[in-house]
Amino acid sequence: MRTASRIALAMAGLLLAVSAAPAAVKPGDSITTDNAAAVQDLVSPGNFLLVKQGMQMKIEPTERIEWPPPYKAATEKYASQVSLNSQGELQGYTAGQPFPSIDPNDPAAATKVMWNFSYRPQYTDDVDLREVEIASYGPSGGGPIEHFRIGHVAFYFNIGRTEVQPIPTDAEGFGPGIRYRFGAFPFEEPAEIEGFGFVRYRYVDPNHEDNAWCFNPGLRRVRRLAADVLSDVEPPSSKLTNGPATFVNNLDADSAFGFAAKVEDFNYRLLGLKPMLASVHAANIPAKPCPFDDNRTVCPENWEMRQLYVIEGTAKPVSWTQKIGNDGLTIPKRIFYIDSEGCFITASDQYDRDGKLWKTIATFNAYRDRAVPDARVAIYPFKRSFQIALVDEDVQSGYSTIEYTPGSEGNDRECWYINMGIVTKAFLDPNRMAIMGER
Repeated sequence: MRTASRIALAMAGLLLAVSAAPAAVKPGDSITTDNAAAVQDLVSPGNFLLVKQGMQMKIEPTERIEWPPPYKAATEKYASQVSLNSQGELQGYTAGQPFPSIDPNDPAAATKVMWNFSYRPQYTDDVDLREVEIASYGPSGGGPIEHFRIGHVAFYFNIGRTEVQPIPTDAEGFGPGIRYRFGAFPFEEPAEIEGFGFVRYRYVDPNHEDNAWCFNPGLRRVRRLAADVLSDVEPPSSKLTNGPATFVNNLDADSAFGFAAKVEDFNYRLLGLKPMLASVHAANIPAKPCPFDDNRTVCPENWEMRQLYVIEGTAKPVSWTQKIGNDGLTIPKRIFYIDSEGCFITASDQYDRDGKLWKTIATFNAYRDRAVPDARVAIYPFKRSFQIALVDEDVQSGYSTIEYTPGSEGNDRECWYINMGIVTKAFLDPNRMAIMGER
C-alpha cells in the first residue's frame, strides 16, 4: 500500500507541475510556421525544425494517463525488490514498472527512466501490429519515393508478463534467458522484396548479443544476421536482396518506437524534467499526412503540455567500436524525451559522429480503449496507449520516413492487438517467418 501511495503521489505531482508551469502556448492555440517560435523551447530542437518546415500543431488541455490495472498491480507487488548494479544493469526485476518513484537528484535517475521505458506499460505480454505501413519522402516533396507494408510487427515477452499466462515469467526467460522475441514479416510491399522478413531475439544477459535472422525470398532461405545490421540506418532489406538497393528509408530497427537498442549499450545522463509539448491524445486514426510540408510529417494533430524526462544517451565505447561497422552509420548519441506518466518516447534527436543533429523522431500517440473507433476485436476493458505514427526525418538531407500504425491501405485497420495471447513463441520462430514469406 505504501508503494501504491508513492506512485499516486508522484504521478499527481508531475501533473501539477505541468499545469502550474508558465507556457508560451495555451489550449486552443494553433501552431504554424508563422508562430513556430512560440514552441521553440517546448519541443526538441529536431522537432522544432519539423514545425518550421510546416508541421502544424493543435494545442489541447493536458489529460492524465492511467496505467493498465494489471501493470499497476505488478508494480505495487514487485517494485521494492528492483535495483541497479554498478554497471546500470537491472537486478531483481519481475514485472510492472521497475522504478515507480525516481528522485531527479539520484545519479542513476536517467538509467532508471530508461529501464522504465524499456518495461513500459504500453504492452507487456505480446503485441501484434498488422499491416504496418511505412512511407518515405524526399526533400522536394511530391508523392512517396518508397512505400512499405508489413504483414506483422510482433513481440512475445518472456519477462514482465502481467495479463496472459504464464504470469509473470515464461520459462524461456529462465533457461535460454530470452527476454523477448521480435519479428517483422512478411513484407507485402514493395514487390521487389515481397515475402522478406526478419526476427530478432533479445536476451536478459547484457553480454549476450541479440540473435537475428532474415528470410530472403530471392534465395528462399533463412540466414543469420549480425546484430549490427539492425543498428544501421539502411533497412536490412536493401542489403540482403540481390536486386538494386533502391529502398529509401530513414528508419532503423534500433529506433523502433523511439528506441529499441539494448539499454545496457549506452550511458545515460538526466538533462532535465521539463514541461514540454507532446502528442499523447491524437485525434486522427489512421494518422493524416501533413498537407503543409508535402506529407513529410503528420499534421495537424493534437499536442499538449506534458512533464517529460530529457535523457542523453551516449553509446558506450565498447559497443560503439563493435557496432560501428565499415560504414560508420551507428548513431552514437541520442536525446530522448520520455513521458513521465506513460513512459513512452515522445521525441528523440539523434546526433552524428561530429556531434551535429542528424535525425529527429516525433511519435504520435493515442489513449483509448481501442485503437480505431470501429474496432470489433481489439477492444479493451481499460484505456491503453497506442503509437499511431512515428516520423523519422533526416534533418541534414531532408528525407523523411513515416510509420503508420494503423495504415490506411490494409484490410485489418484495427492494427494493434495487445496482450491478447495472439502472438506465440512459435509464431516468431525463424522457420515460421520463412513459411509465411513463401506464401
